[in-house]
Amino acid sequence: MRKSKSSIRKKMKWLLLSSVFIIIIAIIGYTAILFGGNLVVDEEDLVLDATTTIETSDGQIIGKLYNENRIPVRLEEVPNHVKEAFVAVEDRRFYDHGGVDFQSVVRAVYRDIIAMAKVEGASTITQQLAKNLFLHNDKTWMRKTKEVMAAIHLERKYSKDKILELYLNEIYFGQGLYGIEAASQTFFSKSVKDLNVTEGALLAGLAKAPNGYSPVDHPEKAKERRNVVLKAMDDTGKISTEKRISAQGKTLGLEMKKKKLNPWTDSYIDLVLQEAKEEYKLSNKELKRGGYRIVVNMNEKAQQIAYRKFKNGDYFPGNTKGVQGAFVMMEQDSGEIVAAIGGRDYQLGNLNRVTVTRQPGSTMKPIAVYGPAMMQEAYQPYTLIRDQKVEINGYTATNYDDNYEGAVSIFEALVESKNASAVWLLNELGVQNAKDYLTKMNISIPDEGLAIALGGLSEGLTPLKMAESYRTFASDGKTIDSFAIDRIYDKQNELIYEGKATTAEVFSPQVAWNMTSILTEAVNEGTASAGEYSKALAGKTGSTQHPHVANKVKDAWFVGYTPQYVSALWMGYDTSDKEHYLTGGSEFPTKLTKEILSELDKQQSLTTAFEKPDNVKDLPKPIELPEKVVLNGDYSIGGFSLFKGKLQWTPAKDKRVVYHVYREKEGVDERIAKVEGSKFTVDNISIFKATSYYVVPYDPLTKLEGQKSNTITLSI
Repeated sequence: MRKSKSSIRKKMKWLLLSSVFIIIIAIIGYTAILFGGNLVVDEEDLVLDATTTIETSDGQIIGKLYNENRIPVRLEEVPNHVKEAFVAVEDRRFYDHGGVDFQSVVRAVYRDIIAMAKVEGASTITQQLAKNLFLHNDKTWMRKTKEVMAAIHLERKYSKDKILELYLNEIYFGQGLYGIEAASQTFFSKSVKDLNVTEGALLAGLAKAPNGYSPVDHPEKAKERRNVVLKAMDDTGKISTEKRISAQGKTLGLEMKKKKLNPWTDSYIDLVLQEAKEEYKLSNKELKRGGYRIVVNMNEKAQQIAYRKFKNGDYFPGNTKGVQGAFVMMEQDSGEIVAAIGGRDYQLGNLNRVTVTRQPGSTMKPIAVYGPAMMQEAYQPYTLIRDQKVEINGYTATNYDDNYEGAVSIFEALVESKNASAVWLLNELGVQNAKDYLTKMNISIPDEGLAIALGGLSEGLTPLKMAESYRTFASDGKTIDSFAIDRIYDKQNELIYEGKATTAEVFSPQVAWNMTSILTEAVNEGTASAGEYSKALAGKTGSTQHPHVANKVKDAWFVGYTPQYVSALWMGYDTSDKEHYLTGGSEFPTKLTKEILSELDKQQSLTTAFEKPDNVKDLPKPIELPEKVVLNGDYSIGGFSLFKGKLQWTPAKDKRVVYHVYREKEGVDERIAKVEGSKFTVDNISIFKATSYYVVPYDPLTKLEGQKSNTITLSI
């Protein structure tokens, strides 16, 4: 009896100890699971990568950047029937378990044993999320344990709704799509909030095997899987049997938009990425994960027109293939960049020539010489300056045609792009004076020589910078910072950055208007007259000599502006050697720019004329003196003077021409009259002495005389 009682006590003791041991082990195990969950779960992984979109102001998406093509969506935006579809087919007890569904585990093990193979999984939605977020690269034997740890951790820390939201946004749907919103927009061309029951069931069916059940590649399998989901929804009471049967009889209902290839946007997108990095400190890496919405200033019409025209090889003259070009256009009033072409066959990531420095040639003259000069009272549009081949401090500038007039007006020197005059004038102004004005336009150059006048720079300037600089003449003498990005929104669609242009005064409004008048004449009658454009345009050509091939062109430019837009167009080779040179000059970028503007004018009517600001004086057009004046003379009798001489000559077409009347004398001829017209009467003609006369046309703007007429002699 005593032995029996002792035996019972021993058994009770061992049972108690075993129970305590089991409890301790359980506590240790649970603690380990909780602690292990902290180690497995990385909070950074809960911040899902999202697609950054680049779009125009009217909402047209022109580009996307992503590591995973995902558009995050809040759970409240997902219809109940869509959420129910995923829960029904993937984890029916989702709202009842704590991360691991032990009933499902037991059931799955039992069925696997009966079938002698793995026929059923038991991973919950939380486990799937944990695996995809934290263990997708983990191939160790401990992976399942870590998955359980992470799932329990997530369940303890986050609500069921948050876990389901993460799951629906994280899951892969095939076709490079992550998250239910991206899948919905791709397969059905609608947001997830607008999905019906059958569409939601189709997407829920993809969770198991997105590639195997792809509705694009395997439509029959996708339909079968969708119907399985619908059956699960019926089994769980989420839809009626009648509704399930009706839904199962429907087609897949795909509404996939054909992906547009938009190579014409690549140059502009690259400019946007550069600006995002430099101005807003958003790297490409951040953009690929941050889910930003970037609204840009691109004018789709202008961008597409420029892209198409750059494909036409007739505009790009070269001795061999590979002539390149760059074009940028900005709205002169706001500074918004509306078009950018970084190369003729540009692809994202290539060399964007819009921001590559080139030798600007004579396009430098307005901003470095004539603009600064006209800010001084001594140098106005019709002031005469020297036009002679002369060496200054060891530097000699020659006109492109090697013709020199001795003296020309600033107006004519700029319209005809005379090199010698520009260099002479820069020397008179002083290089530092010119550089001070360039600095105001945010142009910094290390050069100190007179070659600046002709664009002979050691580092060159970019097409974008040239366009910005010419904006000063288009806008009352004020410079402006150009920008491609209008606004940036974060993942929550909150505005975080907004593009703002700052302006600064460089030239006076009068100088700006004078320059516009001169450069308009350069387009109409001067070096920029090539090509056809019927509306208002002012601009300047430029070219540089090839360093290795005589009499050939290395860089060709046209920089110009209309009342609405400022543009710069460069063409040349990326490599400058004996095997690569242009066979044409600045007439080609001039023609191409005019062609782009003409096409744009058909899409949106451009302005016909520049409007003179109220606070400036108009600049009269140049006076063209007649090359030949024919003088005739006669007598008349009457008045206080018995004999009078009548001089008459051929009138000039320009009524502004004045005539100086000269009487020949021994030594220096005497100017006896200044006449506005084509006749003059000489009083008191001597009857005893013959007197000779001639007239000379005179330009009251430049104060320059022309060729004298024939000489006539009056005698009785």
